[in-house]
Amino acid sequence: MAADLRLRYTSVRTPLGELTIVASQRGIVAAELTDDRSGFLARAEDRSGARAVRDATGLSAARDEVRAYFDGTLRRFRTRVDLSFATTPFFRSVYGAAIAVPYGELRTYGDLAGEAGRPRAARAAGHAMRVCPIELWIPCHRIVPAGPGYGTYGGDPDRRAFLLRLEGAI
Repeated sequence: MAADLRLRYTSVRTPLGELTIVASQRGIVAAELTDDRSGFLARAEDRSGARAVRDATGLSAARDEVRAYFDGTLRRFRTRVDLSFATTPFFRSVYGAAIAVPYGELRTYGDLAGEAGRPRAARAAGHAMRVCPIELWIPCHRIVPAGPGYGTYGGDPDRRAFLLRLEGAI
């Protein structure tokens, strides 16, 4: 990463716990509902090669968006996402396709792979969603397996169900 890269972070309470948000100058690079903020920040810093400093004021719009989303008044996040941290061009394509999935709608991993230009790469798209570092802004919860059920969503299927109910998708 560039030597002049600066990361900022903030946190916001949600009905699902604390969401920590990390941003570069270009947009959100990581966001996760986690009880281990220090571990999450360390992983974001390792991925980027930059240190994150607390910036509640500069990231207040992102916090406001999260509150509005959970209040049911925001359907599309406006704060930019910085996809330069995606590990491959395919992951960038998958994340871009996921961002385009409308509020309250579901897509399968196969659908997402097709929208990312590789229709036979459903498993790879599923892997990209599993390791996605940006929760909510990249709506991984809207991307589900083709088979029965909604998948595990990072080991927390109840969180996925909560978000899909909030959006009226289930």
